[in-house]
Amino acid sequence: MKNRRVGLWLIGAWGGVSATAVLGLAAWKRNLTDGTSMVTMLPLFDALDLDGPDAFVVGGHDIRQSSFVDAVQDLHRRSNVFDASLIDACKPQLEEWGANVRPGTILNAGAAIAKLADNPEANLADTPRAVIERIQADLQKFKADNKLDQVLVLNVSSTEPPFAIGESHQSMPKFLRALEARQNMIPASSMYAWAAIDLGMPYINFTPSLGASFVAALELVQERKTVTGGKDGKTGETLMKSVLAPMFALRNFRILSWVGHNIFGNRDGLVLDDPANKESKIRTKDQLIQQIVGYKPQTHVSIEYIESLDDWKTAWDHIHFQGFLGTKMIMQFIWQGCDSILAAPLVLDIARLTLFAHRRGEVGVLRQLACFFKSPMGVEEHDFFEQFRMLEEYVRAV
Repeated sequence: MKNRRVGLWLIGAWGGVSATAVLGLAAWKRNLTDGTSMVTMLPLFDALDLDGPDAFVVGGHDIRQSSFVDAVQDLHRRSNVFDASLIDACKPQLEEWGANVRPGTILNAGAAIAKLADNPEANLADTPRAVIERIQADLQKFKADNKLDQVLVLNVSSTEPPFAIGESHQSMPKFLRALEARQNMIPASSMYAWAAIDLGMPYINFTPSLGASFVAALELVQERKTVTGGKDGKTGETLMKSVLAPMFALRNFRILSWVGHNIFGNRDGLVLDDPANKESKIRTKDQLIQQIVGYKPQTHVSIEYIESLDDWKTAWDHIHFQGFLGTKMIMQFIWQGCDSILAAPLVLDIARLTLFAHRRGEVGVLRQLACFFKSPMGVEEHDFFEQFRMLEEYVRAV
């Protein structure tokens, strides 16, 4: 549909991943960039009625006071990404979309994230119910003001600490009773998720945070006939693991140990410097080797905050494996990339595919998006090639 208008609502709007995705969308709209690094620009997807850049309107929530222009200029200064002329050319669009961003919430987001908040409105509501109602009011206003056909809520905020789920999360009735009793039983990521899904809007979790990955939220997805997916975008070291581990399995090498050491210095790195937040990230990074090879080698993942690296991250992996006649050998690789540049195109891919699925009337977890995530909801398969085959089969089927 040529005149379709869709909303992309980003949780963590002023962050590096979000701002880079928005700059990319604005540049694409002006024919200032091509489709390099966007999966949905491959010929496989040509026959799908995916949204082009002209269809999108952007908004979001954030707990900090900033703007899309400030965020991309900051990345340009600190990490030497983007061309200054590109930012200037897209500035009017960034300012227009930035006007749609509203104050987020730090309720139950954890101490490390709360320290980042400098917007006083981020701490206004004191119960999950009040926060959910405020988020819903923002989403409804965004949709109405911009005359949007659809709104997708996509979480690209900082990683929350692990959140223990209990009996109140196991069904919608139990969850709603706890919510009405004003209990603080969900983290901020799940408040955004519940708010969106309850309005029938798709919700995607690009972070390791809880989001919609509990039974009551998934029941609500079915009840409201919408879609969800995630978790934790797969952009760097874990992507390499999901590509290399199948090679070891298919060549029948036995992996003895796999050690991955990660260093980076952006705001996400600062949050992950907190041991509680780091635990959430390590859980999603350290699970796939065993699933792919069918046994459990010794594994270790470390994440360290190195301030001077800014948005550039380095992963060094050491793989000790056994070959023919019991001979032990070693493979090492170094992955160096710009965190936001790696993640942003996937945000646009996921947005296009999710909006497409929602328009088709699909309901539930979007399993076909597994190749984009470290911990894909509804999918136990971690082999990247098997995951991508799921996406190929979906595209050919529809």
